[in-house]
Amino acid sequence: MPENIVIALDAMGGDHAPDIVVKGIDIVRIQFPQARFLLFGDETRLEPLLKAYPGVRSVCELRHTDEAIKSEDKPSQALRKGRKSSMRLAIDAVRDGEAGAVVSAGNTGALMAMAKFSLRMMAGIDRPAIASVLPSPRGETVMLDLGANVECDADNLVQFAFMGADFARAVLGRVPPRVALLNVGSEELKGHDTIKAAGDRLRSLENPPFEYHGFVEGDDITRGVVDVIVTDGFTGNVALKTAEGVVRLFTDFLRAGFRSSVMSKIGYLFARGGLNILRERLDPRVYNGGVLLGLNGICVKSHGGTDETGFANAIGVAVEMVSDDLVEKMRDHFETFDMAQKMSNNSAGSATEAEKMAKAAETPAKAAPKMDQASSSAEDAG
Repeated sequence: MPENIVIALDAMGGDHAPDIVVKGIDIVRIQFPQARFLLFGDETRLEPLLKAYPGVRSVCELRHTDEAIKSEDKPSQALRKGRKSSMRLAIDAVRDGEAGAVVSAGNTGALMAMAKFSLRMMAGIDRPAIASVLPSPRGETVMLDLGANVECDADNLVQFAFMGADFARAVLGRVPPRVALLNVGSEELKGHDTIKAAGDRLRSLENPPFEYHGFVEGDDITRGVVDVIVTDGFTGNVALKTAEGVVRLFTDFLRAGFRSSVMSKIGYLFARGGLNILRERLDPRVYNGGVLLGLNGICVKSHGGTDETGFANAIGVAVEMVSDDLVEKMRDHFETFDMAQKMSNNSAGSATEAEKMAKAAETPAKAAPKMDQASSSAEDAG
């Protein structure tokens, strides 16, 4: 692992900031002693915390700003008025080469708009995608997109496959990663035209940096059939929220069952060790840290309501991706494949496109052009 990894942190983003940020650093600095942090936020609130955690102070540089993006701020407002906010300054630190990655638990729509505006899209990629990991019998499975793009065409899905494969390689160590498209069935003839076209393109690739598995169904997500599952942001976000709801339902039923009688309570005492393992395995904090892939920089979105353990895990994801040089490897893969370059419609107007994306997040769906609708779920993804 390289030395002098620097991570920029939006210290004011999230429901429980800045406490979880400082406490999260205190957890993760033990696991990654080579990491250093640029802490952007209000020094009047951060200084007392840093005094309480002198170990954190030794690995941090505090940069003061009294401006912060609020959870209710619209993306276009954030772009116009948040240039000196803790979120924007943390992102700009990555753009300027001061940090290898940025981590924020703040407003998802604002983070997407600002990151795309400041870092710009990578050549060969049209849109960013939110990727994260879900538990499976084999360990974890990468899934994307989880809400950045409500509508996707076949080109987008193929690009997501490349990005997801690089993410699985960096974070999970899968070489070569196995990639599949989420569909209503595993047969090649099933699904709508977009998914079938994406499948045809992935099958036609010569020597891609991953193994294309084909189509998988919804119940394969948690079976660990493949390493990467690719879908559009609408389907991915619904699948993610459904999985979270099932876990909560299962936990509630289990708790009620063990409280239902004296014998059940006694049984819990014998089963407690195994139940603790189960709870740790399904703990959402372990999987905290959705990554905005496709940018010229690493941007990690922590869940806004997480605690210090969850935020520490999000920082860990950022450190691992910086260590693996994810952006450069992803860029190399897209430059290698002429297909990716031909699909790209990126230009120097990426900043303008970011502003359009921000406005689209505030526009009713029926009034928005198709391309701008693609990012309309950004504010719900976190």
